[in-house]
Amino acid sequence: MSDALDRSTRLSLLKEPLVKKLCEVLDKSSNKGWRRLGEIVANDRRFRVSPDDMEMCSLKVLQLEGSPSRTLLRLMGDRGCTAGHLLDYLQTLGNSEALQCLKPSALQILIQPQSVALISGHNLRLSCHAVGKSPVQYQWFKSKEEVPNSFYSDLVISPVYLKDAGFYICRVNCGGTFEFSQWVQVDVLNVSVSCGQGYHSLEGRLKLVIQPQSQRTYVGETLQMECGAVGRPIPRYQWHRNGAPVPNATRRKLAIPHSTQDHAGRYRCEISSSTERMWTNEVDVAIVLGSSEFLLNNVPEQLYATDKVALLIGNLSYQNHPRLKAPMVDVYDLTNLLRQLNFQVVSLLDLTESEMRNAVDEFLSLLHKGVYGLLYYAGHGYENYGNSFMVPVDAPSPYRSANCLCVQSILKLMQEKETGLNVFLLDMCRKRNIHDDSAPNIVLRVTANIVFGYATCQDAEAFELSSSGLTNGVFVKFLKRRLLDDEKITVVLDRVAEDMGQFDATKGKQALEIRSSLSDRRALTDPILPGDSADLAHARSLQWAKAHELPESMCLNFDCGAQIKLGFAAEFSNVLVIYTHIVKKPEDMSFLQAHVTDFSQDLDVDPKEMNRETPEETGIYLLSSNLPQHCLYTRVSSLQKLREELVFTVCLQGTFTAMDDESVHWTKSVDIGKPLIARLDLNRAVRRNSCLQTCMMPHSPSHSPCHSPGPEHHHHHHCGSPQDHNRLLPQGHYLDVHEHQGAVGVCGDSLYVGQSHSEAACDSSCGLSSSPGRLSVPIEATDDIHELQTVFINSLQLQQQ
Repeated sequence: MSDALDRSTRLSLLKEPLVKKLCEVLDKSSNKGWRRLGEIVANDRRFRVSPDDMEMCSLKVLQLEGSPSRTLLRLMGDRGCTAGHLLDYLQTLGNSEALQCLKPSALQILIQPQSVALISGHNLRLSCHAVGKSPVQYQWFKSKEEVPNSFYSDLVISPVYLKDAGFYICRVNCGGTFEFSQWVQVDVLNVSVSCGQGYHSLEGRLKLVIQPQSQRTYVGETLQMECGAVGRPIPRYQWHRNGAPVPNATRRKLAIPHSTQDHAGRYRCEISSSTERMWTNEVDVAIVLGSSEFLLNNVPEQLYATDKVALLIGNLSYQNHPRLKAPMVDVYDLTNLLRQLNFQVVSLLDLTESEMRNAVDEFLSLLHKGVYGLLYYAGHGYENYGNSFMVPVDAPSPYRSANCLCVQSILKLMQEKETGLNVFLLDMCRKRNIHDDSAPNIVLRVTANIVFGYATCQDAEAFELSSSGLTNGVFVKFLKRRLLDDEKITVVLDRVAEDMGQFDATKGKQALEIRSSLSDRRALTDPILPGDSADLAHARSLQWAKAHELPESMCLNFDCGAQIKLGFAAEFSNVLVIYTHIVKKPEDMSFLQAHVTDFSQDLDVDPKEMNRETPEETGIYLLSSNLPQHCLYTRVSSLQKLREELVFTVCLQGTFTAMDDESVHWTKSVDIGKPLIARLDLNRAVRRNSCLQTCMMPHSPSHSPCHSPGPEHHHHHHCGSPQDHNRLLPQGHYLDVHEHQGAVGVCGDSLYVGQSHSEAACDSSCGLSSSPGRLSVPIEATDDIHELQTVFINSLQLQQQ
């Protein structure tokens, strides 16, 4: 048996020599000591440490031989913290010396597997990595049975099925010593293709894939409801009825046998992880008396979508016009919300005119009879004679309709597809463009399926909130609170308008305008029921899936004996995150580092912000808390510009102990094909049968859309102060998304809030504060895991007898 410390040992039972040595290490460390440990524990609700507790610890330094670390460990022990919990916290802390105090054995598990929920048909990967004084061997178990041929640090099941759900553990052997990893749970959800697309990255945020449904049932029958989310670590669930938690309802599936009319009400489920929380739709449950005929006659007609597709475009880094901040955050938040509603979403940042037209082309190709189509745009825009125009990032100054995309023209093409619902959410200014006097005559069909949500009224501006961090624009700030409501889409937007009307910072400056010809009670929450054209639906899914295909993570073996893990995540459909991690370092090397380089000139990769130790340093602010830790990170944007396969170089730099600090280099070329949106070739020439025909309006020679550098062509919404054309976000770290609600400056004679989507904020200083520590704490020990642990240990003891 291993001589390592038992993970279940309470901290109060640790031997005094071990505690003394551990406290000495934590007391003397400045950035990886007791104070940082307390911050990590404070984010774990099991053993939450309050600011008052931390202050009490810090006062111990005033006492003779006082130890803040000892006081902190005593507090943690009193609240049930075990040695296993402390090991996980120290691993997150990255204090190897403190880990050695608790792990004196020749075998250490450095990477613990994490519980995960994923969709049937996807790939399951559980990772456990250990180091020892001699080679280590691995063996995975599912419950108490060995998993066949599972002798590697990574357990891969491809594809995974419902039968693979359960509890897993890994045994690691090193000579005569062995240790077990922590138990992890694998939950496999059976979700249709249209609901499950786009969840290839399990490192990302929680993603809701199964919504509960309204229902009626008889008195005395079993009430059954289900929801589900995918993510790593595995989500936790708590059902609520009429706003109050349902006792003992902490599983994905809610079952209430012998239901009575007292069980009727509005139900929803809270889904959470260690870092975030979300809610399902709130649905009505009726428990009724009577016959089945009564039920059939009283169930309202359910409206369906044959599919749901969305295109989200956020333009912020304009070449000739003031830059914006909010579109990036707005597109990111709406992408996550729409995917919870089972929309197939393509989210893109910073598109040129041709790229926008081609993106709209791809979007239109997904639309067929009965489909719900949603287009959201955030960026610069204007409105002339009732027609709205979206401004690409490469638009000249001044721009005219020939340089922009006409919203009404796109809507006309959508109508021709006989879609079930067309929703346009336009988060842009609607001021008059004095440089454009064209008046296109676009006649829309008379249909009952159009909904416009304008972020602002005609001849008005749409504002961002001036902030030192990352914030939503005013429209999305309130839209995201209502978007998941199970209500008719016009009702949802009406409530958003009411919320915006109560916002003091923009009252009288920005008001939501809603236009609709919707006669049915169509809602974004409507379920999907594929139509008769099954082949078309399959083709749509394949087409959309192209924009969400991430490269598989890979391990690179170098001649020196080192092994590097290369992983990928998607921040947007055209923004790829690459992270590298050293999983095996030769014993005869004193230093080892891996980085990526040699990217295509087509891509937007700043060499100064590549291979950084934190995601924030490389510009990854929105996805940072969901990426694996202890890696080097690189953000690759503008994937739509990629013309060939994405090929780059992984460089390994190391120093052998016997070579007097002389550095040695190794390189490997990696080809990951065309990831994400690059597969759709948006950089191609605009097709003649595309939206170009209706979006691009003719001009007389006197209105040629060429750029004139003279001062008379400055954009008419510019703020009086100099514009900041530097990078969107300065170097630094991001703490939390928050808004400064209130006016922050004066532009001319009028008060403004932040910046509008037609002007840059006068205050260009947007420093970002330090990011909080990202947790990698294991799943809470459920009763299931405790019971499984007892059965598993008993089975091992029987095998040894």
